Amino acid sequence: MRSHSPLSRRSFLASAALVPLAGAVARKKPLPIGLELYSVRTELSKDLPRAVRAVAGQGYQVVEFYGPYYSWTLSQAKETRKLLDDLGIRCNSTHNDLSNLSAEGLPKAIELNQALGSRYIVVASAGRVDGLDGWRKVADTLTQAADKLRPLNLRTGYHNHAYEFVAVAGRRPIELIAAGTPPDVMLQLDVGTCVEAGQDPVAWIKANPGRINCIHCKDWAPGAGKGYEVLFGEGVAPWRKIFQAAESRGGVEWYLIEQEGARMPELEASQRCLANWKRLKR
Repeated sequence: MRSHSPLSRRSFLASAALVPLAGAVARKKPLPIGLELYSVRTELSKDLPRAVRAVAGQGYQVVEFYGPYYSWTLSQAKETRKLLDDLGIRCNSTHNDLSNLSAEGLPKAIELNQALGSRYIVVASAGRVDGLDGWRKVADTLTQAADKLRPLNLRTGYHNHAYEFVAVAGRRPIELIAAGTPPDVMLQLDVGTCVEAGQDPVAWIKANPGRINCIHCKDWAPGAGKGYEVLFGEGVAPWRKIFQAAESRGGVEWYLIEQEGARMPELEASQRCLANWKRLKR
């Protein structure tokens, strides 16, 4: 029987070929951009709900709470989660002292992170560490926490500073952490501190495929009056190369802008950083 469809065979094949292309386009949905709330720490300490509303109003989709969150009660964490839900934003991770992963500290960290909807309990600083054996103990602590978090669908991670990229007795501590932890321990890359240490963030991403699940988009530039005072996108970090490596090899799930020391009001700096982000990600 002759088909009465208005589509010719050539048209049909052409339209069918577009189906996987459309799927590929859909999969390239932009990754969320968030703010490490240390960037607005003064505003946050004065009025947390107001500061979070301001950040959401600027267009940030994710926030990361840092150290002081650990002193909250469970009720405070639940109230904060409601605020995030009402604003349509998420908390994917928190920053923690290493002690929060101890046998005594981890239960509270789990409770608060679950209440917030956070998936990653990230160590922001290991504190004082003595020698390579000290760094191996840090890796052991992360590994033990990962084993306890895995059944809860939670993960831990480590956020670098410059000193983890500086060799100790011929080894970079960040390499010991990567080698001494299972692959589901996130290596949260702070780009600014990596660059300050004279290291290549793109090479580090490529050397650790699938583990750079979140990147702190903090910039840095040499010279007086620069350093971490420069806004995101105005320093020397090779951002487009970083994005390409992170999204093709690193396993990045979301980005976080972090601004430490701009000579302007915090919320103005976060707004300008976001504008720079949009320019660079076009």
